[in-house]
Amino acid sequence: MQPPIHDLPELFEQLGLPNDEAAIDAFIAEHRPIPAQQRIWEAGFWNPAQAEFLQQAVIEDADWAEVVDRLNSLLR
Repeated sequence: MQPPIHDLPELFEQLGLPNDEAAIDAFIAEHRPIPAQQRIWEAGFWNPAQAEFLQQAVIEDADWAEVVDRLNSLLR
C-alpha cells in the first residue's frame, strides 16, 4: 500500500488556508459537523475557488482525492 501523495497541511496550503497543525484543528472544530447528505465542496464556508478545487479533486479522482476524503471524514 502506497502512502498518500498529499497530506492535510499540503491541502490546506493549496486551499490558501493556514496549514499548521493548530490551525487545521481549529478549522475542523469550527466547521464541523457538515450535514451527511452535503458534499464537502457544497459547504458554505468555502470560497468559489476552494469549492471548485475540492469538487474537481473528487470527481476526477485526482492526486488530491484521498486527502480531500480524509478532510471530508474529519468534518463529519
